[in-house]
Formats: sequence, C-alpha cells, structure tokens
Amino acid sequence: MPRTVIKIAGESGMGIESSGMIVMKALKEMGFWVYGEREFPSLIKGGRANIQINFSDQQIYGMSDKIDISVAVDREGLLDSLETTKNRGIIINGFERWNKVIKNLDSIAEEKNLQIIHIPAREIAFSNGGNIIMVNVILLAYLWQVLGLDLEQLNDQIKIQFASKPDLIPVNLACSQGGFDFNPENGHPSFENLIDRTSLNKSPKILIDGNSSLVLGAIAAGVRTYFGYPMSPSSSILTYIADLADEYGIIVKQVEDEITAVQMSLGSMHMGTRSLTATSGGGFDLMTETVSLSAMIETPLVVIIAQRPGPATGLPTWTGQADVNLAIHAGHGEFARLVVACSEPESCFNLIQKTFNLAEKYQIPAIVLTEASIGMSYSTVLPFEQKIPVQRHLEENNPELTQNQRYQITDSGVSKRWLPGTHEAVYFANGDEHWDGGQLTETAEDTKAMINKRNIKEKSLLADLPEPELYGNPTAKTTIVGFGSTKKAVLDSLEILKTKGVEVNYLHYEFLWPVKTETIKSLFKNGNNLILIEGNYQGQFGTILEQKAEIKFSKKLLKYNGRPVVLEDVVAFVKSEIIN
Repeated sequence: MPRTVIKIAGESGMGIESSGMIVMKALKEMGFWVYGEREFPSLIKGGRANIQINFSDQQIYGMSDKIDISVAVDREGLLDSLETTKNRGIIINGFERWNKVIKNLDSIAEEKNLQIIHIPAREIAFSNGGNIIMVNVILLAYLWQVLGLDLEQLNDQIKIQFASKPDLIPVNLACSQGGFDFNPENGHPSFENLIDRTSLNKSPKILIDGNSSLVLGAIAAGVRTYFGYPMSPSSSILTYIADLADEYGIIVKQVEDEITAVQMSLGSMHMGTRSLTATSGGGFDLMTETVSLSAMIETPLVVIIAQRPGPATGLPTWTGQADVNLAIHAGHGEFARLVVACSEPESCFNLIQKTFNLAEKYQIPAIVLTEASIGMSYSTVLPFEQKIPVQRHLEENNPELTQNQRYQITDSGVSKRWLPGTHEAVYFANGDEHWDGGQLTETAEDTKAMINKRNIKEKSLLADLPEPELYGNPTAKTTIVGFGSTKKAVLDSLEILKTKGVEVNYLHYEFLWPVKTETIKSLFKNGNNLILIEGNYQGQFGTILEQKAEIKFSKKLLKYNGRPVVLEDVVAFVKSEIIN
C-alpha cells in the first residue's frame, strides 16, 4: 500500500498531541509502520499546532509533505488544513462556524479539488453525554471511518488514554461511536489509498521518540546522575529520565542554570559516576568553559545539544542543524573532542552508549548532536537490544600506580585514570596548566608537551572511529552526503528516485569530529557526483568535508527555515539538478 499521510491540526493547547498519540498507537498495534512529527509554537497556549502522521505497511523513516487527510479541530486547524492538504485530499472539519469566518472556503475547495466534510462535533458530543473537550474523539472516530479501519482498534487506545480516569471512558466511547456513525448528507468522501491490512507484519514494534531513546541508551550506558535545566527541544530528556529515576536508581536534579548543570555533571564523572546533561545551542554557550575544563583535567564529559534554529533564542520548538561548528569549535584553547550526530531512535539508543565509552577511553569531552525533528518525532522501531558493553577504562586494583602516571606523556595521549580515593596515589585535577601529577607548571617546555599530549588524542581517536555508512546501490554515480535527520528523508527517497531512473546512494555520517574521509575521497576520485544536504545556511559540515577530504560538492540542498528536510525535498532537488 502507498504511504498515507494524516495531519491533525488546531490551536496549541487543544489536545493535538494526545490525539495524535492515540492514532499512532492504534496504527502501531495494528502492525503498521508509523512516523509522526509535531509542529507547535513556543507558546504555553495559542498559535497553530499540528501533528503529522505517516503510516504504511512498509517501513518508512521520515516525513512526506503530501497530506492525504487533514483533521481540523478548530478555526486554526481549518486554515492550516486548507493551506497544506494536497490537491484532491480530504479535510475533516470540526470548526462549526466555518461559513461565517471563512467566506471563500468553497472556492478554495473547488480550486484544490478538496473533499471537505463538515462534522457537527459539538452537537454529537452533547447528544452522547459528552462536552466540548470530546470533539477530538469524535473527529478521530470519523477519520477511522474514512480510512476504513475497525473502530475497536481506536477505542482500545481511548481506553488506555483515560485509564487513570475510568469514569470518563464510557462517555468517550459513546462519542467515538457517534463520530464513527456520522453520515454526511453528500456521503462519505472517496479516499484513494487502499489500506491493505493483509500484508501487515505483526512483529513486535515500539513507538518511541528520539529523546526517550537517548534516555534509554544513557541508562544502558550506566548513567546514574542527570543534571539539567529545561531548554527545548531537549526538555523531555529531563522529564523522561526523571520518570525513570526511582526504577533505575538515578539522581536527577533540575538546577538553576546550564553552568551548574554541566559543572555538576563533570564533577560526577570525575568521582566515577557516569553523568549526562542536555541543552540547546544557547545553553551550550554557557557550558563551553566547563568543556575546556574537561579537556584540561582529562575527565570525560558528555553533553547533548538538541539543535534548533538560531541565533539567540531563535525558534525554540523548531528544527535545524546549525550547531555543527559550535560543537566542533566551542571552548577556549586547543584540545581533542568527539562530536557525534544521532539520526533516529535506534541511532539515539546506540550512539549515546558508544559516546560514553569513547569519552572515557580518551578522557575527553564529547558532544552528541540531535534535533527537534529527531528528539520530538515518533517512529515505530523494533525493540532495542543492548549489545554495547559498558567500558570504563579505569585503573582498578593497581597497587603500582603513582601520581605522575595520571597525566603522563604517552604516544596515544591517553594516561592512566583512576577515581579519587580508590588508590593511595593522589593527583591534582588542576584547571591551570600542570605537569604529569597535576602540579602547576608554567615552563615553556612543559606547556608545549602537555598541549601536544591533549591534542594528539585526536589522532588516536580518529583511528578508533568507523567510516561513514553507505546506503543504497554502491555503484551509483550520484551520492548524497548528510548527517542527523537528513538520513530519514534520503532513505525514504531512494526507491522513489530509482523508479524515475535515477540510482542514488547515501553516505551517512554519525561521527562528525574527528572526521573520517577515506570513503568520501574514494567516491570523489571515482567521479561520483556529490550532493550535500544540510539543515543550515552555510553547509557547515560540508565545508569541513571539503577542507579535510579535499573534495568538492557539485550541488548543495540547504534548508534552514526551521522545517525538516522531507522526502519531496530530496526527490525534487535530485530531479531538478541531476535528471534535468
């Protein structure tokens, strides 16, 4: 069956997200592959909000902008739906004053050949013993009618949604039945997509967002303290890990600012407890002094940057990829660091574990980049499997340790590390320049030697990192290059492009710094047409690749309006730049 795209739209605060979760969970339980992404303003209430849900019997990775059916909860939702629903699409309208507010609705519908079904949702709610809050349930039930699906699947999720308020379940189910049974005067709309349930794979799936996946990965990595200050789009990391704190024995503290959060996290790591903090670009600005301190005292530190468009406050709830340079270059002085980028739930779960192991092995700061369109989007994935062992790289039960071994000069730049109090050997974790036991030094010879030591780790770390992964036909002569959420849109587009006679493969980077270049050099030397896709104005990571790999991108698709790259962006760009 083809991908089906639904949008539920309305004013922020009208239960848009909870309505979307009911739909996504019901579809997941039926065996569909689901992808859902929210759009909402940085307001407590008010402004347009929506959740877009893509589902299919085949695996899908990201979002399409071709909306088949819109569910308009109110006036804002109807206006949004009229703008974004595709030609010949369907709008289920629950805004009952439409004819008084939107005078030209009929002409808009005729121009786009839209099928608009006006549902007296309030009337149906009241007649079934409900109230205005239950309008959403009625609209979702009618959506189920249009899709040709069994109402029982939707009702099961409604029961779960209201499990903590059992008195509300009967009236919500009555409203659901009322919406499902509604029969428009002109008949039900004609939906062109055949929802084929015979080919559904009933293998167990979970529906999860990227931020929750990061939390589960961090717990699997042994994180037992979390210090944070709320800053979207990372805020749900704090709330989710707090929900799991008692179950896993985690200390979680919301502190007064980002400086305190990162200082406490570094202190926790110094004393031996794996710790995590997360923020956005503006919060990371405040953390950069501590990032440099982590490098100087050679104590591992892991920070998540949930990217959003900037600068300054920017667009707090929207998405972007403009913090690459910030992650790679922020902090005073010169030192080795690790920068990685998540792309989807599995990546979030696994990459955070790998990052902790590498940060501890090389005793360096590590930055994990994510994005609003990763952290706050929902995907169906197979259940996670914990396959990555926790590797602390600590000296244990070594009676031969001496103070000078803590920052001893080595070929790899990595010295022995042990936790305070675990051995008789004592060292100074000194933020000033120091010698091998942490003793203060300002001599030219010592200074040069220690700066060399801290920077040479980058060479050792680079040798430990994998090359980027190549997806698609390895012999294709057009290669798209990207990182983060770009992966979702490109993987969705590969088969579509193939049907148009264009073979394209995709080179995906998880490890951004230090950067591996052999694969992309080989593709460039073989004459591949390299296309860069990034969610920023400058093509930040592409510039780094051009410098480090001595390659040149022939074309660049740069999207920086706060919206994610979708599969239609990729297909249209390749068609215009390659096919034509």
